[in-house]
Amino acid sequence: MSKRTHLHPSDLQGLGRLSIEAVTQVTHLVESLHHTITQTPAPLGAARPGATAGITGLVYRSIRGVTALVGGTLEMALARLQPLLRADAPALPSAEREAVLAALNGVLGDHLAASGNPLAITMRLRCDGLVLQPAAVADAGSKIAVLVHGLCMNDRQWGRLRGASDAVRAVDGKRLQPSQSVRAAGCERSSDAAAALLSELGYRVLHLHYNSGCHISHNGREFADTLQMLLAQWPQPVHEIVLIGHSMGGLVARSACHYAAVAGHEWLAKLRAMVFLGSPHHGAALERGGNGLDVVLGASPYTAPLARLGKLRSAGITDLRYGNVRDEDWLGQNRFARTGDRRQPLALPPHVRCFAVAASTGKQSGDLSDRVLGDGLVSVDSALGRHCDPARALAIPESRQWIGYGINHLQLLHQPAVYAQLRRWLED
Repeated sequence: MSKRTHLHPSDLQGLGRLSIEAVTQVTHLVESLHHTITQTPAPLGAARPGATAGITGLVYRSIRGVTALVGGTLEMALARLQPLLRADAPALPSAEREAVLAALNGVLGDHLAASGNPLAITMRLRCDGLVLQPAAVADAGSKIAVLVHGLCMNDRQWGRLRGASDAVRAVDGKRLQPSQSVRAAGCERSSDAAAALLSELGYRVLHLHYNSGCHISHNGREFADTLQMLLAQWPQPVHEIVLIGHSMGGLVARSACHYAAVAGHEWLAKLRAMVFLGSPHHGAALERGGNGLDVVLGASPYTAPLARLGKLRSAGITDLRYGNVRDEDWLGQNRFARTGDRRQPLALPPHVRCFAVAASTGKQSGDLSDRVLGDGLVSVDSALGRHCDPARALAIPESRQWIGYGINHLQLLHQPAVYAQLRRWLED
């Protein structure tokens, strides 16, 4: 049996780069604060740009120079060590390592990708944590379902049940059977609730694993291309595709539909249904609050350097302010500036049956938690695609909307009531 590991050789190299960059950025931050204090500006207004001078400036320049030197030396040493470290038998990534990488990519994924850091996640279709090899899939079938995870998460965290003994669960009076092994593909179907339900309904279940810190439109375009390649490589003709997205995953699925239509991809015509679980179609209040904090910190020269910390958050996170799904939604804009919603309306594919599930931490409709907090991250209106501007509303029929009360954002992944509703919709 292949051993599992929490740390890969490339992780050391990636973490080394991040550490050097962190030291350099903190040095810039401290020097900016030092320079501002020495200039003693008014409490409000623009900061006076510049760097510290004299001995103080020499100290900061020396710190940056030594940091760069150490970073270059460490990079070369780790590069030489990697072939030796890889001499052992290949190891499967542990669930803990995957979770840490997913969170790191969610927060800094665009920077990791742009800087070529080996910690950056590459988009893949996977099965139970392993990269999919379509030609090797036994009993592939003609119906495919793809589960798309949300921000800072990965495919192995998708509503996984507590253990093997829980792999069979009663939902809406019916038992969900655990999936059978697909030994030829080197993996097993996941025992999570969504995969179990879809498998019982005759779908071959796949998971998308992607860098959630990149722009949603970038992931959407790449997902569209990935599905088109899957169609060409699948062992038999595909007649039906279903996409289920949790949180950001729903926006990535919508974006993929848009770019598939632009590129003329064949898979879009085979898409029969999309299900959105707590997807912030019109943004999340938490990111809008973070954007407001950027503005507040930038209002004073004494706190302006601290605003840089807030601007470390990824493009994927800032896309969630209003629910950007296309390049046009963010191109040419400072994503940290205080701006209104500039998205152009984007309708759902007309031939696809779309379903929206929202959650509320409130116990019933209309109470304070229901009206203010939604599921803790996404409001009910945003999750259901509702908007005060009819042109921007997703117009999902009420019969295809469902609200779960006393449920938070992450509980949408494993609540039996959620999958009872999905069964009713998908069996109809």
